[in-house]
Amino acid sequence: MSNRIQGTSTLVGLLGYPLKHSKSPHMHNTAFEELGLDYVYMAFEIHDGYIKEGLDAMRILNAEGCNVTMPHKKSVLKYLDDISEDAKIIGSVNTVKNDGVKLTGYNTDGRGFVKALEENDVEYKGKKIVLAGAGGAARAVATQLAYEGAAEIVIFNRTLSSAEEIIENININIPECKGRAIKLSEEVLREEIQDATILVNCTSLGMKPTIDKAIVSSPDAFPKNLFVADIVYDPDKTKFLKMAEEAGCRYMNGLMMMIWQGAIAFKIWTGKNMPIELVKKEILGH
Repeated sequence: MSNRIQGTSTLVGLLGYPLKHSKSPHMHNTAFEELGLDYVYMAFEIHDGYIKEGLDAMRILNAEGCNVTMPHKKSVLKYLDDISEDAKIIGSVNTVKNDGVKLTGYNTDGRGFVKALEENDVEYKGKKIVLAGAGGAARAVATQLAYEGAAEIVIFNRTLSSAEEIIENININIPECKGRAIKLSEEVLREEIQDATILVNCTSLGMKPTIDKAIVSSPDAFPKNLFVADIVYDPDKTKFLKMAEEAGCRYMNGLMMMIWQGAIAFKIWTGKNMPIELVKKEILGH
């Protein structure tokens, strides 16, 4: 990248910890340079308990905004001036816009997943969707899908209470979507996906060091008409997705969710569309 940072450059930040693995600076700075925008995106490692000071710094530095990642996605809520409707329902924020007067919070994680589904021509409105896992990603994906018109959301998780909390939030705030929480069991999961349209792995299974693990044990778990998604993108094809492929299912990993959530944040800050094809080439390396 050319040395293009000037005294006029506008700052966008990433606040979280740890951050050295993040692909976000590469993604956004590639997009800024391609569009000739005088912006720079930098990662700032902010330890747990210091998100207020991080946001104060964004105000003082007159940053255009920031991304917020773990461990601050929930704790950031109390320090914002306004929050988008869907982020309020989800209960976490990953993107902040500074308009010079107030800081407004958004959640682009679930919207990024929805965009990735749309890119794959997967119909989710009025459909039954099954998810495994009940962490922050599962909460954002499940709640956004319900908000966007899914008919039924079923969440499986080893700790049932975590899944129940997400489902209760959906049932209260988006009553037109039917929500159910079930303790994770492969036998019951196999039954539930028989009439589902989409199955999403929102657990960390398949990442190192659990690269040889998955939420199902064999390809015969998947009905052929099921669309299978994994939020993991390293490795790019988890054991879970390899089995889905063997079963003849269409599938996607988490990379396009990551790119699309970044693209939506990019639009919030700049008002411009991220050059998605270039960013894909840069991030994928081909």
